[in-house]
Amino acid sequence: MLIRFRPDVIDLKPEAVVILAGINDIAGNTGPSSLEMIQNNLAGMAEMARANGIKVIFTSVLPANDFPWRPGLEPADNVIKLNDWIRNYSKANRYLFVDYYSAMADDKKGLKKEYTYDGVHPNKAGYLVMQPLVEDAIKKTLK
Repeated sequence: MLIRFRPDVIDLKPEAVVILAGINDIAGNTGPSSLEMIQNNLAGMAEMARANGIKVIFTSVLPANDFPWRPGLEPADNVIKLNDWIRNYSKANRYLFVDYYSAMADDKKGLKKEYTYDGVHPNKAGYLVMQPLVEDAIKKTLK
């Protein structure tokens, strides 16, 4: 996402950007990534946006306690650690933070079954939980 951020966001000159990122890195989909690497990528996107007059809204990463394509990775604790960092970074930099995690997590630190088709990606019911939360944040940011 960091590599695509200039053409996909900066060049389009939006008033605001919503950043939901990190779960693919936790899954290692493009190779190993430490939490510090993920945090640096998120901070880099936010800094680029701010430098270009674009308001930033961060969201928590959705809960995940397993990846069907990488069983046994046990990502739940890294998701929680990353979300804590995103929340704190947002607060320190005065970005709005949208907490999808709390609204969507089950008692096993995973995505509630009714909100997903594979335990990681939201289905329509999941997006219906996410939609009002992010719409509220966008409205507040654009005021």
